[in-house]
Amino acid sequence: MPPRSPSDERPTLEDVAAYAGVSRSTASRALNDDAYVSPRSRAKVLDAARDLGYSPNHAARSLVTRRTGAVAVVLSEPEAKVLDDPYFATVMHSAYRELAATGVQMLLMFVDSREDVPRTIHFLEGGHVDGALVFAPHQGDPLPTALRLLRLPVVFGGRPGNGRRGVHAVDFDNKAGARLAVRHLLATGRRRIGTVTGMLDHPAAADRLAGWQEALAEAGLNPDGLSEAGDFTLASGDRATAALLARAPDLDGVFAASDLMAAGALRALRAAGRTVPEDVGVVGFDDNPSLAPVMSPPLTSVHQDPREQIRQMVKCLMSLLAGEQLRPNITMLPVSLAVRDSA
Repeated sequence: MPPRSPSDERPTLEDVAAYAGVSRSTASRALNDDAYVSPRSRAKVLDAARDLGYSPNHAARSLVTRRTGAVAVVLSEPEAKVLDDPYFATVMHSAYRELAATGVQMLLMFVDSREDVPRTIHFLEGGHVDGALVFAPHQGDPLPTALRLLRLPVVFGGRPGNGRRGVHAVDFDNKAGARLAVRHLLATGRRRIGTVTGMLDHPAAADRLAGWQEALAEAGLNPDGLSEAGDFTLASGDRATAALLARAPDLDGVFAASDLMAAGALRALRAAGRTVPEDVGVVGFDDNPSLAPVMSPPLTSVHQDPREQIRQMVKCLMSLLAGEQLRPNITMLPVSLAVRDSA
């Protein structure tokens, strides 16, 4: 049987089986990489599929397997903030790469406000995706609770603000990272070390604040009056650092809970006539490669790797989709300190 011409009808699995001289079931098993097919038969089937220009009917297959070949990446943050934050840029790029490597299509969803939650849940329960990678870090966010009612595998990036029990999540050791930052500032002789926090309804921000407090307490230093709230943006780092300087003019160290806020801290310190690191040492958190090394001066920062976080999240999700019975667990990834000129 000769190969079909482009003008013929689309070849079927039966055509492939006949061309290879095997049964339809053998052809199906070979194309699905079944272990119970001899290497010789598998090679014949794959050669036949190539010669005939056969490709599987994914729509028909999804009706049988109830799989779509797509995974949603859900970011429950205001869209403008996500697009301005280099951390989320790395998350989105890494998720695309990791999912593509498993043959899965990525579908990106923004949950810009509480009003978007019903629409998001309606879409996810509509059978459009096989699972979801979700970033929903704020307390009061109804999304994590709503997701628990779905029969859909979900893995969270970081601990969700709500519904922490019974979830699969991959997080960083934020508290340990903050301790590293403060201990480094202490080792360089700083004693009045303030912090610019993220929003404290965010578990990572709360942990970074707690780590700062613990490190100061270990050194016998009083943290009172040395913390100021930010929101992980550059502008908030500027405002918060200016407020710290007004309250504590003898400030000689700043731990900012993100690199963007550290950039704002550097701006506020320059405006106040303080030099870095001579007058004030500054440490950030994220060690974003497009930001921390190019600041002036280059920023000392707590290093975390969003790419590894995504790898672990995708690995967990693929295991759940394969039917593995994984116990809910929060995997904690280690952090380190990248030392540069700012402290």
